[in-house]
Amino acid sequence: MRQNPILVSESDADRLRALLGARDDSAHDQAHLHELEAELERAIVRLADEVPPDVITMQACVRVRDLATGNEEDYTLVLPAEADIAARRISVLAPLGTALLGYREGDEVEWRMPGGLRRLRILKVTRELSDPAAAAPGEPHGAGRSSTPRAPLPAVS
Repeated sequence: MRQNPILVSESDADRLRALLGARDDSAHDQAHLHELEAELERAIVRLADEVPPDVITMQACVRVRDLATGNEEDYTLVLPAEADIAARRISVLAPLGTALLGYREGDEVEWRMPGGLRRLRILKVTRELSDPAAAAPGEPHGAGRSSTPRAPLPAVS
């Protein structure tokens, strides 16, 4: 689990809590789901237009570098029903998806995956306009981890 709380949009937090509440507790790989649940409990939740553009949210496209191999890969973080590994669309409930949520460009992510511990650097985050967390201010919006320290987020009154 990371030292600092993750930053998520209100709509993402609502969707993820609904997914976690509806999951089958007999399903495999429950450990990272419990970690996601714990992260959400301590998360900083903001309105979508208050989430900085370099924060990984649902529907964000992310370029990461594996720090062990130097390989770079692109992923889009999606809900489980939209996941398609061949299209590089990873579920937020998959270990890698859970690991990326709430991190920012420049952060280093350390997460236990089924194949062992992985360390990744977030190189670039882009969000589509259809992403509620990417909405411009004033527009409507929908309903084992560590990081490199980043500048604090601006205070929201």
